[in-house]
Amino acid sequence: MKFSVFTASTPEWTPQEAAIELAAQGWDGIEWRVTDQAESPEPGFWAGNKATWPMTGLEESLPEIARITSDAGLEYSGLGGYARCDNHDGVERVLAATAALGARQVRVNVLPLGNSTMGGGEPSGVSYPELFEATREHYEWVAGRAAHHGVKALVELHHGTVTASASSARRLLEGLDPRHVGVIHDLGNLLIEGWESPLPALELLGPYLSHIHVKNARWVQAGERDESGAAVWQNEWAPLAEGQGSVLAYFKALADVGYDDWVTVEDFSTALPLAERTAGNLQYLRRVAELAGLSVPASADLPAGSIPKG
Repeated sequence: MKFSVFTASTPEWTPQEAAIELAAQGWDGIEWRVTDQAESPEPGFWAGNKATWPMTGLEESLPEIARITSDAGLEYSGLGGYARCDNHDGVERVLAATAALGARQVRVNVLPLGNSTMGGGEPSGVSYPELFEATREHYEWVAGRAAHHGVKALVELHHGTVTASASSARRLLEGLDPRHVGVIHDLGNLLIEGWESPLPALELLGPYLSHIHVKNARWVQAGERDESGAAVWQNEWAPLAEGQGSVLAYFKALADVGYDDWVTVEDFSTALPLAERTAGNLQYLRRVAELAGLSVPASADLPAGSIPKG
């Protein structure tokens, strides 16, 4: 098992700083965020993120992406793309970029539900069955183009989309070539929507289980009540060891299905400074992987410090 960081979760670092810092901490790889984002006076996860490569001019950035990654001695766990499956031009470009970098796989977003804008663009405003059928049609095209480029397009399990669960993602991809399309199983997203017990969900995905994202979340009372008088709950991101999802149980399920590939962390909690958070996450994940009986490659000594607890 190898560990990487998705740079959506490292907004304060430039690409150069992110690569150097993560390599020094002992991470095996990096998953670059690729999207055009809103500007912000302060760096944030989704706007003003310094570790994001713009989609505009991506092709001209490829030599620099390759240089920074290689100089740091990091591998690619994939690319964190935001092109939506119905944006064929954008998908073609990220697939070609993935091939050029040798990054093997890239996220290609599915269609969002209702008034959700996940994945970019305007809300669809149409029913789930219609969205699902349209997504399937687009993903048939995506699968063909991924095969052309010799890479894999990844569907992420994500709340607010047509693939919030493993079951829906398997149904979406059924019959497509698992060499060129697959699924990102994401512990944190599933705590918000789409939860299925990890082991049967991973077993269900079978050959389509291609990548793992790890973050954690929890539900808290919002301090208000709805018109019926019932308590209102809302979700928030949590440190890996403090959320409602058991990372240890998750890794044991991964071991049970024989998954021993990339695990990418995207920790959106903010209780600890970024460098302390990323270093502590690697220590924690290595310990959990060992407890779960998963192989962990030897690496340089990690910085001293305790596991973050919130």
